[in-house]
Amino acid sequence: MPIVGRVTREPDDLPIERVPYDEFGLFHENVAEYGLAASPHPAVHRTATELAHDPGRRVSALRWGDGDAELVLVHGGAQNAHTWDTVALGLGRPLLAVDLPGHGHSDWREDGAYTPQNLADDLAVVVADQAPRAKAVVGMSLGGLTSMELAVRHPALVRSLVLVDITPGINAEKGKAIIDFVSGPQSFARFDDLLARTIEHNPTRSESSLRRGILHNAHQLEDGSWEWRYDRRGHPEAEPDQPSSEERFAALWEDFGSVAVPMMLLRGAESPVVDDEDVAEARRRQPTIDVRVVEGAGHSIQGDRPVELVALLEEWLTAH
Repeated sequence: MPIVGRVTREPDDLPIERVPYDEFGLFHENVAEYGLAASPHPAVHRTATELAHDPGRRVSALRWGDGDAELVLVHGGAQNAHTWDTVALGLGRPLLAVDLPGHGHSDWREDGAYTPQNLADDLAVVVADQAPRAKAVVGMSLGGLTSMELAVRHPALVRSLVLVDITPGINAEKGKAIIDFVSGPQSFARFDDLLARTIEHNPTRSESSLRRGILHNAHQLEDGSWEWRYDRRGHPEAEPDQPSSEERFAALWEDFGSVAVPMMLLRGAESPVVDDEDVAEARRRQPTIDVRVVEGAGHSIQGDRPVELVALLEEWLTAH
């Protein structure tokens, strides 16, 4: 994915307006917006795990609550761990929300190869270090495919798996709306410009929720402009002997079928990413999979319908 040149302000622009940001100072908005019975000052802190197989590179995460983490939450591409804030507040359980490599506060991969398999191997180090007894791994979009690969490649770390609006049936056509948003400008002259574009591409989300998301996922530069935090590089050009996209997705379906733990698939009713054919294929390969549809939700169910997602996860944890 090409990087678009950074936007800068002209010298004769109005004085730079600094937008204050306190990473742990916005929870009261989540609590108020969704009427949660939760403290606006939860016990949450940042952690970092160095990857033994790539010394010097670290993966950051948010550790919620005290005691052993009961869940691991893994966000989608171009997101970060804060996408789960409302869900974490609603659950009120000890859990770990991870910033995938190249996202949030985690270090970028030098090779830019953010494949589910590579990410799963990185994630395995973090889970083994910080959430080795988690009851469930919950992954959305790219995080869902990564969590699936974690269950296949490192099965001792995954006791149950929840996929949020993703299957290996994803393709460019189904993901077009997401790709159009993520592949847009890298930087914006003003915060309001960034917010306006984000609202345009996320019609199922509240403006306040999107504003919080931007503050967690972008940062203001010295000249007053704003830039996304995540690594926007595409994967290196494929060598002639590397598998095609069709072969890669076929391999992911094979891995989907080999997952040996209880699975639940959550589908956003307003999302094009998972269709009926995907659900049928998922059930063919995993006959016991629990499939639920979340009404009013697009692709990011955790952002569109977090309270409903909390209820589904509580039900899942009770049953497993």
